[in-house]
Amino acid sequence: MTIAPFAAGTAAADLNTRRLVDMKATLGTLSNQIASGRTADTYGGLGSGRTQSLAAHAQISALDGYIAAAGTGTTRVALASASVQQVATLSSAAWSSLVSARTGTGTSSRSTLQQGASGQLGGALDALNQSTGGQYVLGGRVTDRAPVESIDRILDGDPAAGLDGVRSVIAERQSADLGLGTPKTGRLDLAGVGAGVSLSESASPDVRANFGFTLAHAVSSNPAGLAVAVQAGTPPDATLSFASQPKDGDIVRVTVQNADGSQGFVDVTARTAGTGGEGSFAIGADAEASARNLAAALAGKTVLGVQSAGAPGATAVLAGGTPASMTVTVGTGLAAGDSVQVTVGLRDGTSKTLSLKAAADGGTAGTFAIGASPAETAANLRAALATALDTTAATDLAASSATRAASDFFAGSSSPGLSPRRVATDAASNATGYVADPSGRTLIWYKGDDTSADPRRTATVPVSRDQSVAIGVQANEAPFRAVLSGLAVLATTPFDATDADGTRFDAYSSRIQTLLKPGDGQPSVQGVAAELSLASAQIATQKDQNTATKAMLQKTVDGVETVSTEEAAAKLLTLQNQLQASYQTTSMLSKLSLTNYM
Repeated sequence: MTIAPFAAGTAAADLNTRRLVDMKATLGTLSNQIASGRTADTYGGLGSGRTQSLAAHAQISALDGYIAAAGTGTTRVALASASVQQVATLSSAAWSSLVSARTGTGTSSRSTLQQGASGQLGGALDALNQSTGGQYVLGGRVTDRAPVESIDRILDGDPAAGLDGVRSVIAERQSADLGLGTPKTGRLDLAGVGAGVSLSESASPDVRANFGFTLAHAVSSNPAGLAVAVQAGTPPDATLSFASQPKDGDIVRVTVQNADGSQGFVDVTARTAGTGGEGSFAIGADAEASARNLAAALAGKTVLGVQSAGAPGATAVLAGGTPASMTVTVGTGLAAGDSVQVTVGLRDGTSKTLSLKAAADGGTAGTFAIGASPAETAANLRAALATALDTTAATDLAASSATRAASDFFAGSSSPGLSPRRVATDAASNATGYVADPSGRTLIWYKGDDTSADPRRTATVPVSRDQSVAIGVQANEAPFRAVLSGLAVLATTPFDATDADGTRFDAYSSRIQTLLKPGDGQPSVQGVAAELSLASAQIATQKDQNTATKAMLQKTVDGVETVSTEEAAAKLLTLQNQLQASYQTTSMLSKLSLTNYM
């Protein structure tokens, strides 16, 4: 710091000089304010307002980021919504085509359904491959490649690579469910001895747990003529094992039987002891201990099979249990019109009742002739039951098998051990169960991200400091898989317009319609569209709020950093007048002398 020299009698002059310098500096400041419209060129020049200005600028910068993110997110949501709506539209069109083709003059269009479904399946796949700016929006976190395969590869696989498509998977499953013999009895064993006819489930626990019909119930309208004895079945027990010790993160897909007789999947993940939760099992000291922990995690569930990658090599050995069976004994009290109803269950949870009525000649479908003896009548009943089973196998069982196989195909994943289920066969090509490790046999149709428990959280838009909106979508979500399964079955199954094909068409149509339009409370494509619509509205609302907040903060900044040019000009004019007067006064005083004063 420099200390100015002091001279006696100069205080007044020094004070006057400082005032002139300050006024000139203020004059320069006002001139700059008028020229720039700003209070100062630096935050230091704002004085006490600099803290308020800096805080407001920081908030505005953050809001600009949220507003920009909202714009990008809005575009992505709009594209995703358009894709989802397109899938919903195609699904609805296919559903309506099935409805119109079931009755009336619409039956003539059955022969064109397969071709139409191929186009609808291709359109749905194209919609799921929607992209913007080189990024695919329905692949979850994976955005650099198309999430789904082409329709040709999905239907027919990749023969060069030895990978089957959905067409082969359906054919394989139908063969396993219907059986190889003729007539097709749906893997039930039909026999007759003397006056008795017996029908039972397979003695093989794997076969009766997974393929063909189940024997649910049988009743007679006249026990004196048709005595029915039913032995209820019990499910086999599953013994689980691992070929090697599981590692943390290994997934085991378990097939379980639901209460209605249908089958479902439960994916269980191996976790280090103490780190697991729901949907996991603890890794034990060795493979045997880990298998016990897996069994404990599945307590209360009827396990029908497991699959995993080659390591850890999960297997389930089914043993025990009792196959359901029934015996119908023809008595001397049989009369025309007496009937027996046999109810068989299907693996999709539905059932079918076969009604066989005694008649004089048995020439009509659903009847059997009363013979000269109970043994002859029993032989006729057995033949009629074989025909009824064969007809039902070619219609309801084949339709059930096709839709379940398609659903299994689209449930397949690129995650190790989660390939679509494939049938294991013996040397005679009879299905004996499912392959424990189906990897490398089937085309994986979905190539996006499938590691997230919540597809929406695979992409988020930050809209405020404490809030983000989930906008992610995965093409392998359950509603999309259901629609694709229905369209795939329709695209691989030919129909004709004859009355003889009506029963078969109805069996397929009812099941495909359920896939295309699930019941109330079930996940649906429309539900996904509704979630995206809500997300879009939430983004728009928050964007409007951020824009309004930014405008308010900008007013605060303007109040601190900008000046009114009119006010500054008035101050400048006043200061100029004051400065000019000061200069004149100083000039006059500088010319004073004793002579002038006297």
